[in-house]
Amino acid sequence: MDRRTLDRVVYGLVWLACLAPLLWLAWRGFSNDLGANPIERLIRELGVWGLRLLIVGLAITPAARLLRRPGLIRFRRTIGLFAFAYVLLHLTNYVVTDQWFDWSAIGKDILKRPFITVGMAAFVLLVPLAVTSTNWALRKLGPMRWRRLHRLTYLIVPLGVVHYYMLVKADHQPPLIYGAIVAALLGWRLWDWAGKRRAAS
Repeated sequence: MDRRTLDRVVYGLVWLACLAPLLWLAWRGFSNDLGANPIERLIRELGVWGLRLLIVGLAITPAARLLRRPGLIRFRRTIGLFAFAYVLLHLTNYVVTDQWFDWSAIGKDILKRPFITVGMAAFVLLVPLAVTSTNWALRKLGPMRWRRLHRLTYLIVPLGVVHYYMLVKADHQPPLIYGAIVAALLGWRLWDWAGKRRAAS
């Protein structure tokens, strides 16, 4: 198998892995297998998968460095855009199927329910990252400004974990586990940045 064919196969597997949760949720929805409150379950599952993919995207750079596989970086954009798609579906289902476009109720929710306030803040910050995830945007902004903008990820992902933690009423173990992973990934980046500063000086 030549290099180009191998790259296409790997990209196909990445796409399939990112799509699989959505296809599984769709199947469970058609099979009436989403529990007693399917709308709430669907909204939560979409949000959790969006958070998981954001964490995977955050983990790619450390993994590429530690495993000495720089080629992994090329999957970061695809995974990031899939993460945005899941978060967008999470929000869309809340607006459409849960609130039925009741903008007054949605506005009250954003102001009065802290976990929704945090979630909306994370989504608003995520939008410019998705919009600028193109080669054209990279050329237009320039590599330096583009990298600075996309450092918002370091704020967005923790906000997503906080949103999930505040949403959960009983079992806080999953968001705490995600929080520990995110803390470790951000700690690695801080350590890496400090090492580069020491080397430069």
